[in-house]
Amino acid sequence: MNIILTAITLGFIGSFHCVGMCGPIALALPLNQESAFTKISGILIYNFGRMFTYGILGGFFGLVGQSVVIAGYQQLTSIVLGVAILLMVLLPNSVFSGYKITGFIYSGIGKLKQSLSMLFKKRNMSTLFSIGILNGLLPCGLVYLGIAGAIATGNSLDGVLFMAMFGFGTLPAMFVLSVFGNAISLKFRSRVNKAMPIFIVTTALLLILRGMNLGIPYVSPEMSTVKPMVHKCCHK
Repeated sequence: MNIILTAITLGFIGSFHCVGMCGPIALALPLNQESAFTKISGILIYNFGRMFTYGILGGFFGLVGQSVVIAGYQQLTSIVLGVAILLMVLLPNSVFSGYKITGFIYSGIGKLKQSLSMLFKKRNMSTLFSIGILNGLLPCGLVYLGIAGAIATGNSLDGVLFMAMFGFGTLPAMFVLSVFGNAISLKFRSRVNKAMPIFIVTTALLLILRGMNLGIPYVSPEMSTVKPMVHKCCHK
């Protein structure tokens, strides 16, 4: 239950950031406008596509976290994740621009956006689901926080649940934007985007505190430091 509440809260608080970043996609969805039912159904299917992608990502990174727990490095991983997120926010983009991997990433993002633009030319429910799936793969600081949370769960199934509920938390704001168009003003979205780094830094600091094993309930609970027993052969 704690995992679900944390994930939904993270998604809901950060959902206005989603409105700012993914708002143009939500506003341009090729929805069937024949009736309110078909329009709302299309919006929900699009968002379920995003949640599906988040769930897949959560399962993968939850499995990574499970390997970390088995190896006995859960505390260290939580601290490393927190520090990495801090560096991503605090360091200027020019620090990362010199690495070849960024060119590879930008190339992949370009192909992803190209695939999205092709889908916008069609108008059916399966297309909306596909748009949601691809939208979930676009780089986003909030999604990175969700992935960090999935790793911290230390379990593949919990990772799926965490990211799916994270996506569910973003649903209200995205739904309102798609239904009511520009009900959420550009000025408000701009203010939220400017405040988002504060939210990300706070979450990163909480990850670091969690890894410090201070025994503070919910903030820095004690983690088991016992590594799994390895059976050794007693024969010489």
